[in-house]
Amino acid sequence: MTFAYAPAPESRAVVDIAPSYGLFIDGEFAEAAEGKVFKTVSPASEEVLSEVAQAAAEDVDRAVRAARKAFEKWSALPGAERAKYLFRIARIIQERSRELAVLETLDNGKPIRESRDSDLPLVAAHFFYYAGWADKLPYAGFGADPRPLGVAGQVIPWNFPLLMLAWKIAPALAAGNTVVLKPAETTPLSALFFADICRQAGLPKGVVNIITGDGTTGAELVAHPGIDKVAFTGSTEVGKAIARTVAGTDKKLTLELGGKAANIVFDDAPVDQAVEGIVNGIFFNQGHVCCAGSRLLVQESVADEILNALKRRMQTLRVGDPLDKNTDIGAINSPEQLARIRSLADAGEAEGAERWAPACELPSTGYWFAPTLFTNVTQAHRIAREEIFGPVLSVLTFRTPAEAVEKANNTPYGLSAGVWTEKGSRILWMADRLRAGIVWANTFNKFDPASPFGGYKESGFGREGGRHGLEAYLNVG
Repeated sequence: MTFAYAPAPESRAVVDIAPSYGLFIDGEFAEAAEGKVFKTVSPASEEVLSEVAQAAAEDVDRAVRAARKAFEKWSALPGAERAKYLFRIARIIQERSRELAVLETLDNGKPIRESRDSDLPLVAAHFFYYAGWADKLPYAGFGADPRPLGVAGQVIPWNFPLLMLAWKIAPALAAGNTVVLKPAETTPLSALFFADICRQAGLPKGVVNIITGDGTTGAELVAHPGIDKVAFTGSTEVGKAIARTVAGTDKKLTLELGGKAANIVFDDAPVDQAVEGIVNGIFFNQGHVCCAGSRLLVQESVADEILNALKRRMQTLRVGDPLDKNTDIGAINSPEQLARIRSLADAGEAEGAERWAPACELPSTGYWFAPTLFTNVTQAHRIAREEIFGPVLSVLTFRTPAEAVEKANNTPYGLSAGVWTEKGSRILWMADRLRAGIVWANTFNKFDPASPFGGYKESGFGREGGRHGLEAYLNVG
């Protein structure tokens, strides 16, 4: 006998979304200079959530000037005083976590239990963690007197809107910099709510500025001569364009870009644990994760066993209303992203890979894609080489550890990898040879503010998180 799930929706009443939002510059909300706005839409229902100001070059300049003015006093504060503000922000985030989780799910499409149980605790943890560093910078290993850089221009993506904000803003403020941040066009709301949290925490005006807009706004921010440091998380294509813009200037740059991670399962791995790790690696946040384990490499002798167990597990995944606490896979963030996922999945079939998805009734409104896996995949297939950024898994096999390493590294990316085996020596042997910024052992998608994150090759350069994450915001000579 199997028990059916009863709907368990989270209440929307906990969050109050205004009909329109301006730009947050110098501690105040203001309309864009040109008066342009755009709509932010809930991907699960296609309803318009709010209208948001579209920042132009004049607005970017105002925000940078406000940050430059605030920098003098903010950078001169003792680290312990800056820490108090960061602690205060962290506590307010905790107090408002239910509200922020619902907001994030509405605007982004991810399941409420992910935004509630993963995103928001990590957001608060990053501010707590870097608050602890603010008065210890001389002991961080970057010299006796590390200095802040100035004004940081930060551009973040739509897959983890509030968490990427925390990754960028927390170390910047701890190090004594001021910030102009541009959230993604499709997910601006949690950043605008964070602006209100900054006011609630009494953060001095101009220390954090939030400007909303599309790619042209981000390009204006990156190119502004008043920016000392650029931090970007997003696609490799845009990252390359930013690198070209910054080249020849004195701006410091860190890029966290795309990925095509290998999740490697050996014949001695615990099957049920590995299957849970595979599911978490690719279907968490609808696969909208740059370090997603989108290539599954299984040792040939256990491939059938792993695949059968994986298919059984995929049949239990629930796709639907992201605000339902039982939902495992929510909505795709935008129609543009859905079109890309469909295009690459169709290319996988056209190139001869075998497509499988569990029986799955998708909602009639919104943007949805069923969890999908491909077998009979070769390394030449587009689905094995290009970042799909959706709930699509490509399965390949290997016979020896050396072959697994060769296949795992056969990618232009180098952000993450996973290794599943009971042998500690094999984990260390693999980790030493995998060209990935982070290697998980018998787990996947585990994050901690004290642990650095970043990639190699076309996955970018620089590290975020941990002590290493401070270096990008300090003048260390």
